[in-house]
Amino acid sequence: MDPDSGSGTGDEPLARYRAMRDFERTPEPSGDERAASAAEAGGRFVVQEHHATSMHWDLRLERDGVLVSWAVPKGIPPDPRVNHLAVHTEDHPMMYLDFAGDIPKGEYGGGRMTVWDTGTYTCEKWRDDEVMITLAGRRARGRHVLFRTGGNQWMLHRLDAAEDPGRQPMPEGLRPLVAPDGPLPDDEETWSFEPAFGGQRVVVSSEGGRARAVDAGGHDVTNHYPELRELGRAVGAVMAAMEGELVVTGGDGRPDPAALARRLAATGDAAVRRLAGRSPAAFFASDVVWLEGHDTTALPFRQRRRLLERIELSGPSWHTSPTSAGDGTALLTAAREQGLAGVVARRLDGGYNLENLRIVPT
Repeated sequence: MDPDSGSGTGDEPLARYRAMRDFERTPEPSGDERAASAAEAGGRFVVQEHHATSMHWDLRLERDGVLVSWAVPKGIPPDPRVNHLAVHTEDHPMMYLDFAGDIPKGEYGGGRMTVWDTGTYTCEKWRDDEVMITLAGRRARGRHVLFRTGGNQWMLHRLDAAEDPGRQPMPEGLRPLVAPDGPLPDDEETWSFEPAFGGQRVVVSSEGGRARAVDAGGHDVTNHYPELRELGRAVGAVMAAMEGELVVTGGDGRPDPAALARRLAATGDAAVRRLAGRSPAAFFASDVVWLEGHDTTALPFRQRRRLLERIELSGPSWHTSPTSAGDGTALLTAAREQGLAGVVARRLDGGYNLENLRIVPT
């Protein structure tokens, strides 16, 4: 058993786990149920996606009748070029292998927990400061090592080559193109059209459950939009950079450029939260420019759009922008009637560049 501070001692390996929880409130297993352990050299594992105060993934390895556990803020690394922090926590009972549920607010670890992956592992080395394993799950696979850097702080490193050899780290500072104004194209049937709300064009990048918004000037505007924190949680483990529009609405629920300007001028967390309550923002994703380690800008828009839709953006403050292929005239008329800024036109077979993108103002 690893002697980190997260583990139990003596005959009560789950003593710390039990002491931290009120089992009359939490649906988590108490650990009274004992499950047979696999052989010492291997066993089962689970990775749980934990929507707690700080979103993270929990890696749990069966060992000596308990699940030795680490909280991994950015999840299992898919690439050997990056290491992910892993914080050793208390041992968990075997019944946690398939636990999913809502831990009540105010309880330790309060928030929603789901099973992200499960499977078996083989163990090459298990020492107080180093654990070397090979995971055999549906998502988490391959040879990894956990090594302690100090106290309960560890790092998780992938030893195998990336399963996707072309995978690259997401570039910093991805930004949206500044689309030129122009007329409706003559060949409307070869274009896709979407509303232009008059908001702020951004690229929202999400990695490890954390979202970041960058505007066309390369400025990080994330702190102006606390709504994006929940977007990152919703996207979860998917690494994606999505181009779209941040829209701030006024009291009538319609896009309000003045409210947008106030949001961007606000300084300090309290002022930002106050304005967010009065004039909420929503992100309308229209395109995807980076996905799971790959630049997608050279792909035709019709393919990028399918990739975007697979991310399934649908939440209180984030949506996939509606599109209409081949009927820009009708959408422009509707935009004019609703007082919107215009429509965005994207060539269906074109890459993400200025030749294939324009804004048609109302």
